[in-house]
Amino acid sequence: MYPRSGITRSNPIRFSRSLSASSLPSSPEYYCLTQQSNCDAGSLADRSKFYQELASGPFFGFNRPGAKVSQGMIDWFWLQGMQAGHKNTLDCIKAFSETDFTEDLKKFDVPTLILHGDDDQIVPIEASALRASKLVKNAKLVVYPGAPHGLTETHKEKLNTDLLTFLKA
Repeated sequence: MYPRSGITRSNPIRFSRSLSASSLPSSPEYYCLTQQSNCDAGSLADRSKFYQELASGPFFGFNRPGAKVSQGMIDWFWLQGMQAGHKNTLDCIKAFSETDFTEDLKKFDVPTLILHGDDDQIVPIEASALRASKLVKNAKLVVYPGAPHGLTETHKEKLNTDLLTFLKA
């Protein structure tokens, strides 16, 4: 969601379209501060374990009954987390949990595709996509039934199809 502010600055870069996939809460009041505390504490206590558990659990929805667990996705996610700077990841958690994007979203003036899973355990759809789709002019909301936060990997074929359809419109 951070690129949104690039669209609304006083000297904006002109975009013809915008995309938001499994994005952050539009307002911090909708973000569970307990979740932020858990992320901070988990990352500080055992960073490696934190990324393994996040990936093998809620991020890709692997903690749901009947989920097809992919060790490759878990390892890929873990590697990304471990390569990121520790302070940077903590600052990121703080930023996305405290930044209010409401006014930025109201300024969008380009067609915007909002993609979100209805089983996102990291950023619940009610806190983000449903709200953002009402604030953004010309927004098209596509809800992926049963999809987790990591839908860019778990549902990449459908996501690519939806994205290409949107870009060609």
